[in-house]
Amino acid sequence: MRHYHRTHISPDAVLTLADEYFQALKLDRKSSVPRGREFAGPLGTVSLTVGPEGGHYTRIEVTTDQMGESRLDRNVKRFFVKVHRAADPSHVLRAAY
Repeated sequence: MRHYHRTHISPDAVLTLADEYFQALKLDRKSSVPRGREFAGPLGTVSLTVGPEGGHYTRIEVTTDQMGESRLDRNVKRFFVKVHRAADPSHVLRAAY
C-alpha cells in the first residue's frame, strides 16, 4: 500500500524520525540512500522516500508490501502523526464528530 504525507519539517529530520520509529517496531534498516530508507521485519517491508515539494514542504512517500489495512499500514499512519507533532508540538488531536 502507498501512503503520502506533506510536512514543514526538513527531509533530514523526517529520516531521523523514521530511523527511531521503525527501528522501535523491530524493523531492521535494510538500505539507506540520501533521501530514503527501507526497513524490514516480522510485520513486513517499508520503503520510505522524502524530498522537497512546492518550496518549503517535504513530501513523504511510504510504500508497504502489505495488502489492505494491515498492522504495518496502521503503524505508518502513526508515524505520520509523529511527524505532524514534530512540525506542530502544540497540536492537540480531537475527535472529528
